[in-house]
Amino acid sequence: MVKIRGWQVLAIGNSATPKDWSLKGSIFLSLDAQAELGYRVLDHLPYDSFVRKSVGYLFAIQHGAKKIYDADDRGEVIDGDLGKHFDVELVGLDSKQEPILQYSHENPNRTVVNPYIHFGQRSVWPRGLPLENVGEINHEEYYTEVFGGKQFIQQGISNGLPDVDSVFYFTRKTTLEAFDIRFDEHSPKVALPQGVMVPVNSFNTLYHSSAFWGLMLPVSVSSMASDVLRGYWGQRLLWELGGYVAVYPPTAHRFDRIEAYPFVEEKDLHVNVGRLIKFLLAWRSEKHSFFETVLDLSFAMAEEGFWTEQDLKFTAAWLQDLIAVGYQQPRLMSLELDRPRASIGHGDRKEFVPRKLPSVHLGVEETGTVSTEIGNLIRWRKNFGNVVLVMFCNGPVERTALEWRLLYGRIFKTVVILSSQKNSDLYVEEAKLDHIYKYEYSQDYYVYVV
Repeated sequence: MVKIRGWQVLAIGNSATPKDWSLKGSIFLSLDAQAELGYRVLDHLPYDSFVRKSVGYLFAIQHGAKKIYDADDRGEVIDGDLGKHFDVELVGLDSKQEPILQYSHENPNRTVVNPYIHFGQRSVWPRGLPLENVGEINHEEYYTEVFGGKQFIQQGISNGLPDVDSVFYFTRKTTLEAFDIRFDEHSPKVALPQGVMVPVNSFNTLYHSSAFWGLMLPVSVSSMASDVLRGYWGQRLLWELGGYVAVYPPTAHRFDRIEAYPFVEEKDLHVNVGRLIKFLLAWRSEKHSFFETVLDLSFAMAEEGFWTEQDLKFTAAWLQDLIAVGYQQPRLMSLELDRPRASIGHGDRKEFVPRKLPSVHLGVEETGTVSTEIGNLIRWRKNFGNVVLVMFCNGPVERTALEWRLLYGRIFKTVVILSSQKNSDLYVEEAKLDHIYKYEYSQDYYVYVV
C-alpha cells in the first residue's frame, strides 16, 4: 500500500496493536497519539475495535485529504494502481465524464441488489445482503445509464476473499484451503439509483470529499455490522445530495487467512438489515441543512433500535469534529425518490450479460454453466412448499446450527437439526445417524433427510 504513488498510508492503532508497530512510509497514530488530537469522538470509541478508524478519517480531513481510500490489512491493490478501475478524479481534466451503467429502478419492490452477480459470481453474496435475498440470482434484464461525476462513494470488488458473511464462509468450504474467488475485471462499473441499495464495506472503498461525513463508523453495534450499517445510512443520506454509490470491478486482492469472524459479530446484520433497508427507503426529513438531516436520521435509527443513543451522541460529536477540522457541509438537494418514476423507454435500456465464472457451492468448486444450489432450493420451494429439512450435524453444533437455520429456514417449512449430543439452547435434538436415514410421510408434509 505504501508503494502507491500519490497516496499517504495512515494506520490507526487500537489496544491490540503492538506498541513498537511501524511501517516505513506510513503515518501511525497510536492510542497515545490519538488522545493528543482532542477530537470529541474519542470519548465514544472503544479501545479494542477497528472503529477507531474514525480518528484517522478526521486526521486525514484535517490535513487536507480530498479522497480517502478505506482498506484493511488483508488486501493489496491490484497492480498498485487505485486509478485502474476507481474514478479517483470526478472533476477536472483527469476526470472521466462518461455515462455509467445503472441498475433499473423500474421495479419498486426491489430495494437491494447483490453486485457480485454483475461481476460474474451468482453464488456469492456480500456481507450485509439480507439472507432472504440470497436466492435472487438472475442477472439484470437490462440497465439504464446515469451521467458520471456524483459517484461520491465507490465500492470496489475484492478478489481472493471478497467481503462475505460468516454464513457464506462457514458453509462454503469443507477444508482449510483458502478461498480464492475471482470476479470479472472486464465487467463495467455499475451505479445504484435512488431507491435501490447495495452493501458497502470498509475494506475496499473510495470516498470523495462530498461524502466524507459518511465515514463515521457506528460504535454501539457489533463489530462486523458497523461498516455495513454505515454504508446503508450513508447511501440514504447521499440521495439528499444528489449523489450515488457505484460498484467497481476488482480493485484489490484480499487474502484468506483461514479465519473468519464468529457469527455473533454479525448478529446486528442478520437480525436487522432487511428491516433497516425498508425503514431507510420510507424515511423522510423536514430539516433544512444537511448536518441537521444527518442527526435527524441518526435519531430515527436509534428510536427504531438499529443502534443506540450512544451512536446518536457519537454522530453529534462526529459532526462537531468535522466542522472543527474545516470540513464544509454539503448542500441539500431535492429528493428524486418523491418524484414520479420516469418510464424506461426501449431506447433507454442498456444490455449487459455478466460472465458466469467458476463458483463455489457448499465446499464444491463448480466449473462450466453455473447452476447454484441456492437457485435449486428456490425452485424446490415452489414445487415442495411443505418440505421439512432434517439435518444431522457431525461437528460442533455451536458453529453450525444457527447458520443452517438462517440459510435454509427461509426456504424450507421447518429445519430440524440433529446431533449426537443434545443442545437445548440451540434446539438441537439428540439422534444417531444410522437411525435417521429414512423417509417419513404424513398427510401434510414430506421429510427429506440430508
